[in-house]
Amino acid sequence: MKKLSVITAVAIATLLSVKPNVSFGQKPQDEQLVKNVVLAYQDDYNDGGFKNVESYTTKDWEHINPIGGITKGRDEVMKELRPLCQTILKGVSLTVESITIRFLSPTVAIANVIHKCSDYEFPQGVKHQNERHMKTYVIIKKQKKWLLTLDQNTIIVAH
Repeated sequence: MKKLSVITAVAIATLLSVKPNVSFGQKPQDEQLVKNVVLAYQDDYNDGGFKNVESYTTKDWEHINPIGGITKGRDEVMKELRPLCQTILKGVSLTVESITIRFLSPTVAIANVIHKCSDYEFPQGVKHQNERHMKTYVIIKKQKKWLLTLDQNTIIVAH
């Protein structure tokens, strides 16, 4: 009985020591593929046209903007983001400062990303400088492809 307890304890200790972001049997390339979804979104945001959006999002993608507005469905999200990124936020760019990937299951990952945002003015007269955004991306694996299904953007307030 003691031998079984020792084996059980060693097994539990081994499981707990496994790197938490590569769990559920993901292949090492899964983490990079999830990062690629984040980078694809960032590239489209920076360009403003979102011309590749169908290649990295689900049709039922939900977007939560920094002031709490919720938009559901890729077409509706694009009706919100494209005009914004082509007018008020034209030329504004995001860059990844840090990214952490966590797999919740073999087909669900969360990417917590801090983006640095270039300076902009919105609404008129309100300057946003040196802003950092905490963005949470929920990315799912569907038909062997990782796709963005939900994102939430929060402006980090400096203390």
